[in-house]
Amino acid sequence: MLDAIRWDTDLIRRYDLSGPRYTSYPTAVQFNSQVGTFDLFHALRDSRKALRPLSLYVHVPFCANICYYCACNKVITKDRGRALPYLQRLEQEIQLIACHLDPTQKVEQLHFGGGTPTFLSHDELRQLMAQLRKHFNLLDDDSGDYGIEIDPREADWSTMGLLRELGFNRVSIGLQDLDPAVQRAVNRLQSLEETRAVIDAARTLQFRSINIDLIYGLPCQTPENFAHTVDEVIALQPDRLSVFNYAHLPERFMPQRRINSNELPTPAQKLEMLQGTIEQLTKAGYRYIGMDHFALPDDELAIAQEESTLQRNFQGYTTHGHCDLIGLGVSAISQIGDLYCQNTSDLNLYQNTLASAQLATNRGLLCNADDRLRRAVIQQLICHFSLEFVGIEQAFNIDFRGHFSELWPQLQEMAKDGLIELDSERITVLPAGRLLVRSVCMVFDAYLEQQNRQRFSRVI
Repeated sequence: MLDAIRWDTDLIRRYDLSGPRYTSYPTAVQFNSQVGTFDLFHALRDSRKALRPLSLYVHVPFCANICYYCACNKVITKDRGRALPYLQRLEQEIQLIACHLDPTQKVEQLHFGGGTPTFLSHDELRQLMAQLRKHFNLLDDDSGDYGIEIDPREADWSTMGLLRELGFNRVSIGLQDLDPAVQRAVNRLQSLEETRAVIDAARTLQFRSINIDLIYGLPCQTPENFAHTVDEVIALQPDRLSVFNYAHLPERFMPQRRINSNELPTPAQKLEMLQGTIEQLTKAGYRYIGMDHFALPDDELAIAQEESTLQRNFQGYTTHGHCDLIGLGVSAISQIGDLYCQNTSDLNLYQNTLASAQLATNRGLLCNADDRLRRAVIQQLICHFSLEFVGIEQAFNIDFRGHFSELWPQLQEMAKDGLIELDSERITVLPAGRLLVRSVCMVFDAYLEQQNRQRFSRVI
């Protein structure tokens, strides 16, 4: 079975290293300032010529309250009026990008992230969606994969009704933990009742899919109280679950400095939480998709993994990896063909640049032949836990073992340890290695030795 996991504590301790999550390869750490708007326009022209379908990501950076654990690009403010100038510049960006694309290119996927997208008023959400529909070919038959991140403290039945009316059919709900002591320690007070109300609304309004985010490793968490949270979440029956490992990096993320490091669970407790969560979710019928993600067997991600069509991009696991991804808003990342590019993460610079009718692209990367090869290898491993050499050899005109001969001793060591099965035709990630698939992917990362591992979270 694809979802089989075997827990091996010794193996986890040996291979639980810091490394990328591979929402892209090369990772965003490799982005550089040599890539700019000229490269973006060139990539958009190629997308237009090929009439490739699109995936849109819209970043809304505002939050009314700070969550101490958060590492997202956000602006904390109680002033709802700050959204208006941002939306004016966002609409300019939409127009500037869209005029380089063909109006027949279908938007198969749309995602609003943040920040807190529902920080926007109902009128602002209507206006933003109207601009997207005016300039992009959004689908009107509910067949698109249109999702939005929801903070239940910022949404009610009327908000959910509006979102459904605007065309959203998926919601991702931040929950993190239900224990009051944990919530106080991270400054996110959110009741089970608030969360349940949003989920009830989503189901009544026939949203297609509900995802819930949890985090283990937060201050004041114990294996016992986190298991209680997981039980309560299972009772809510989300279609998907993301169970993230909290990476405490206060030197990089200022809000995390408000967390008392003495209250953080020990590494052994974190492992116990993860093991218990996997057991609880598996018993409840969820499948392990990979990289912290679980889904019910009839969910599109689980089906795509069964059919070997699952992909991964900056939005995580997806069934729309064939689309060109257009990122809109401050810090948003685009992936168009072999180009990665990112807008500035500085809100004022983003707004000022667009005010002068210029795009806010400030860094990126254009993949070379070696990047494309390694990207294909990592994608296969992280999505399907297996890699057939013949497919890679035919696509890239190489002899796999000869090309990666320097890596072979590392792969043999992993095979000896029971992470993978290795022969002349394929790599298969074994049940004991599936939680550690990032470690297998890291073998093929040509950039990793040049990088500061402290920039990344640990595998487990």
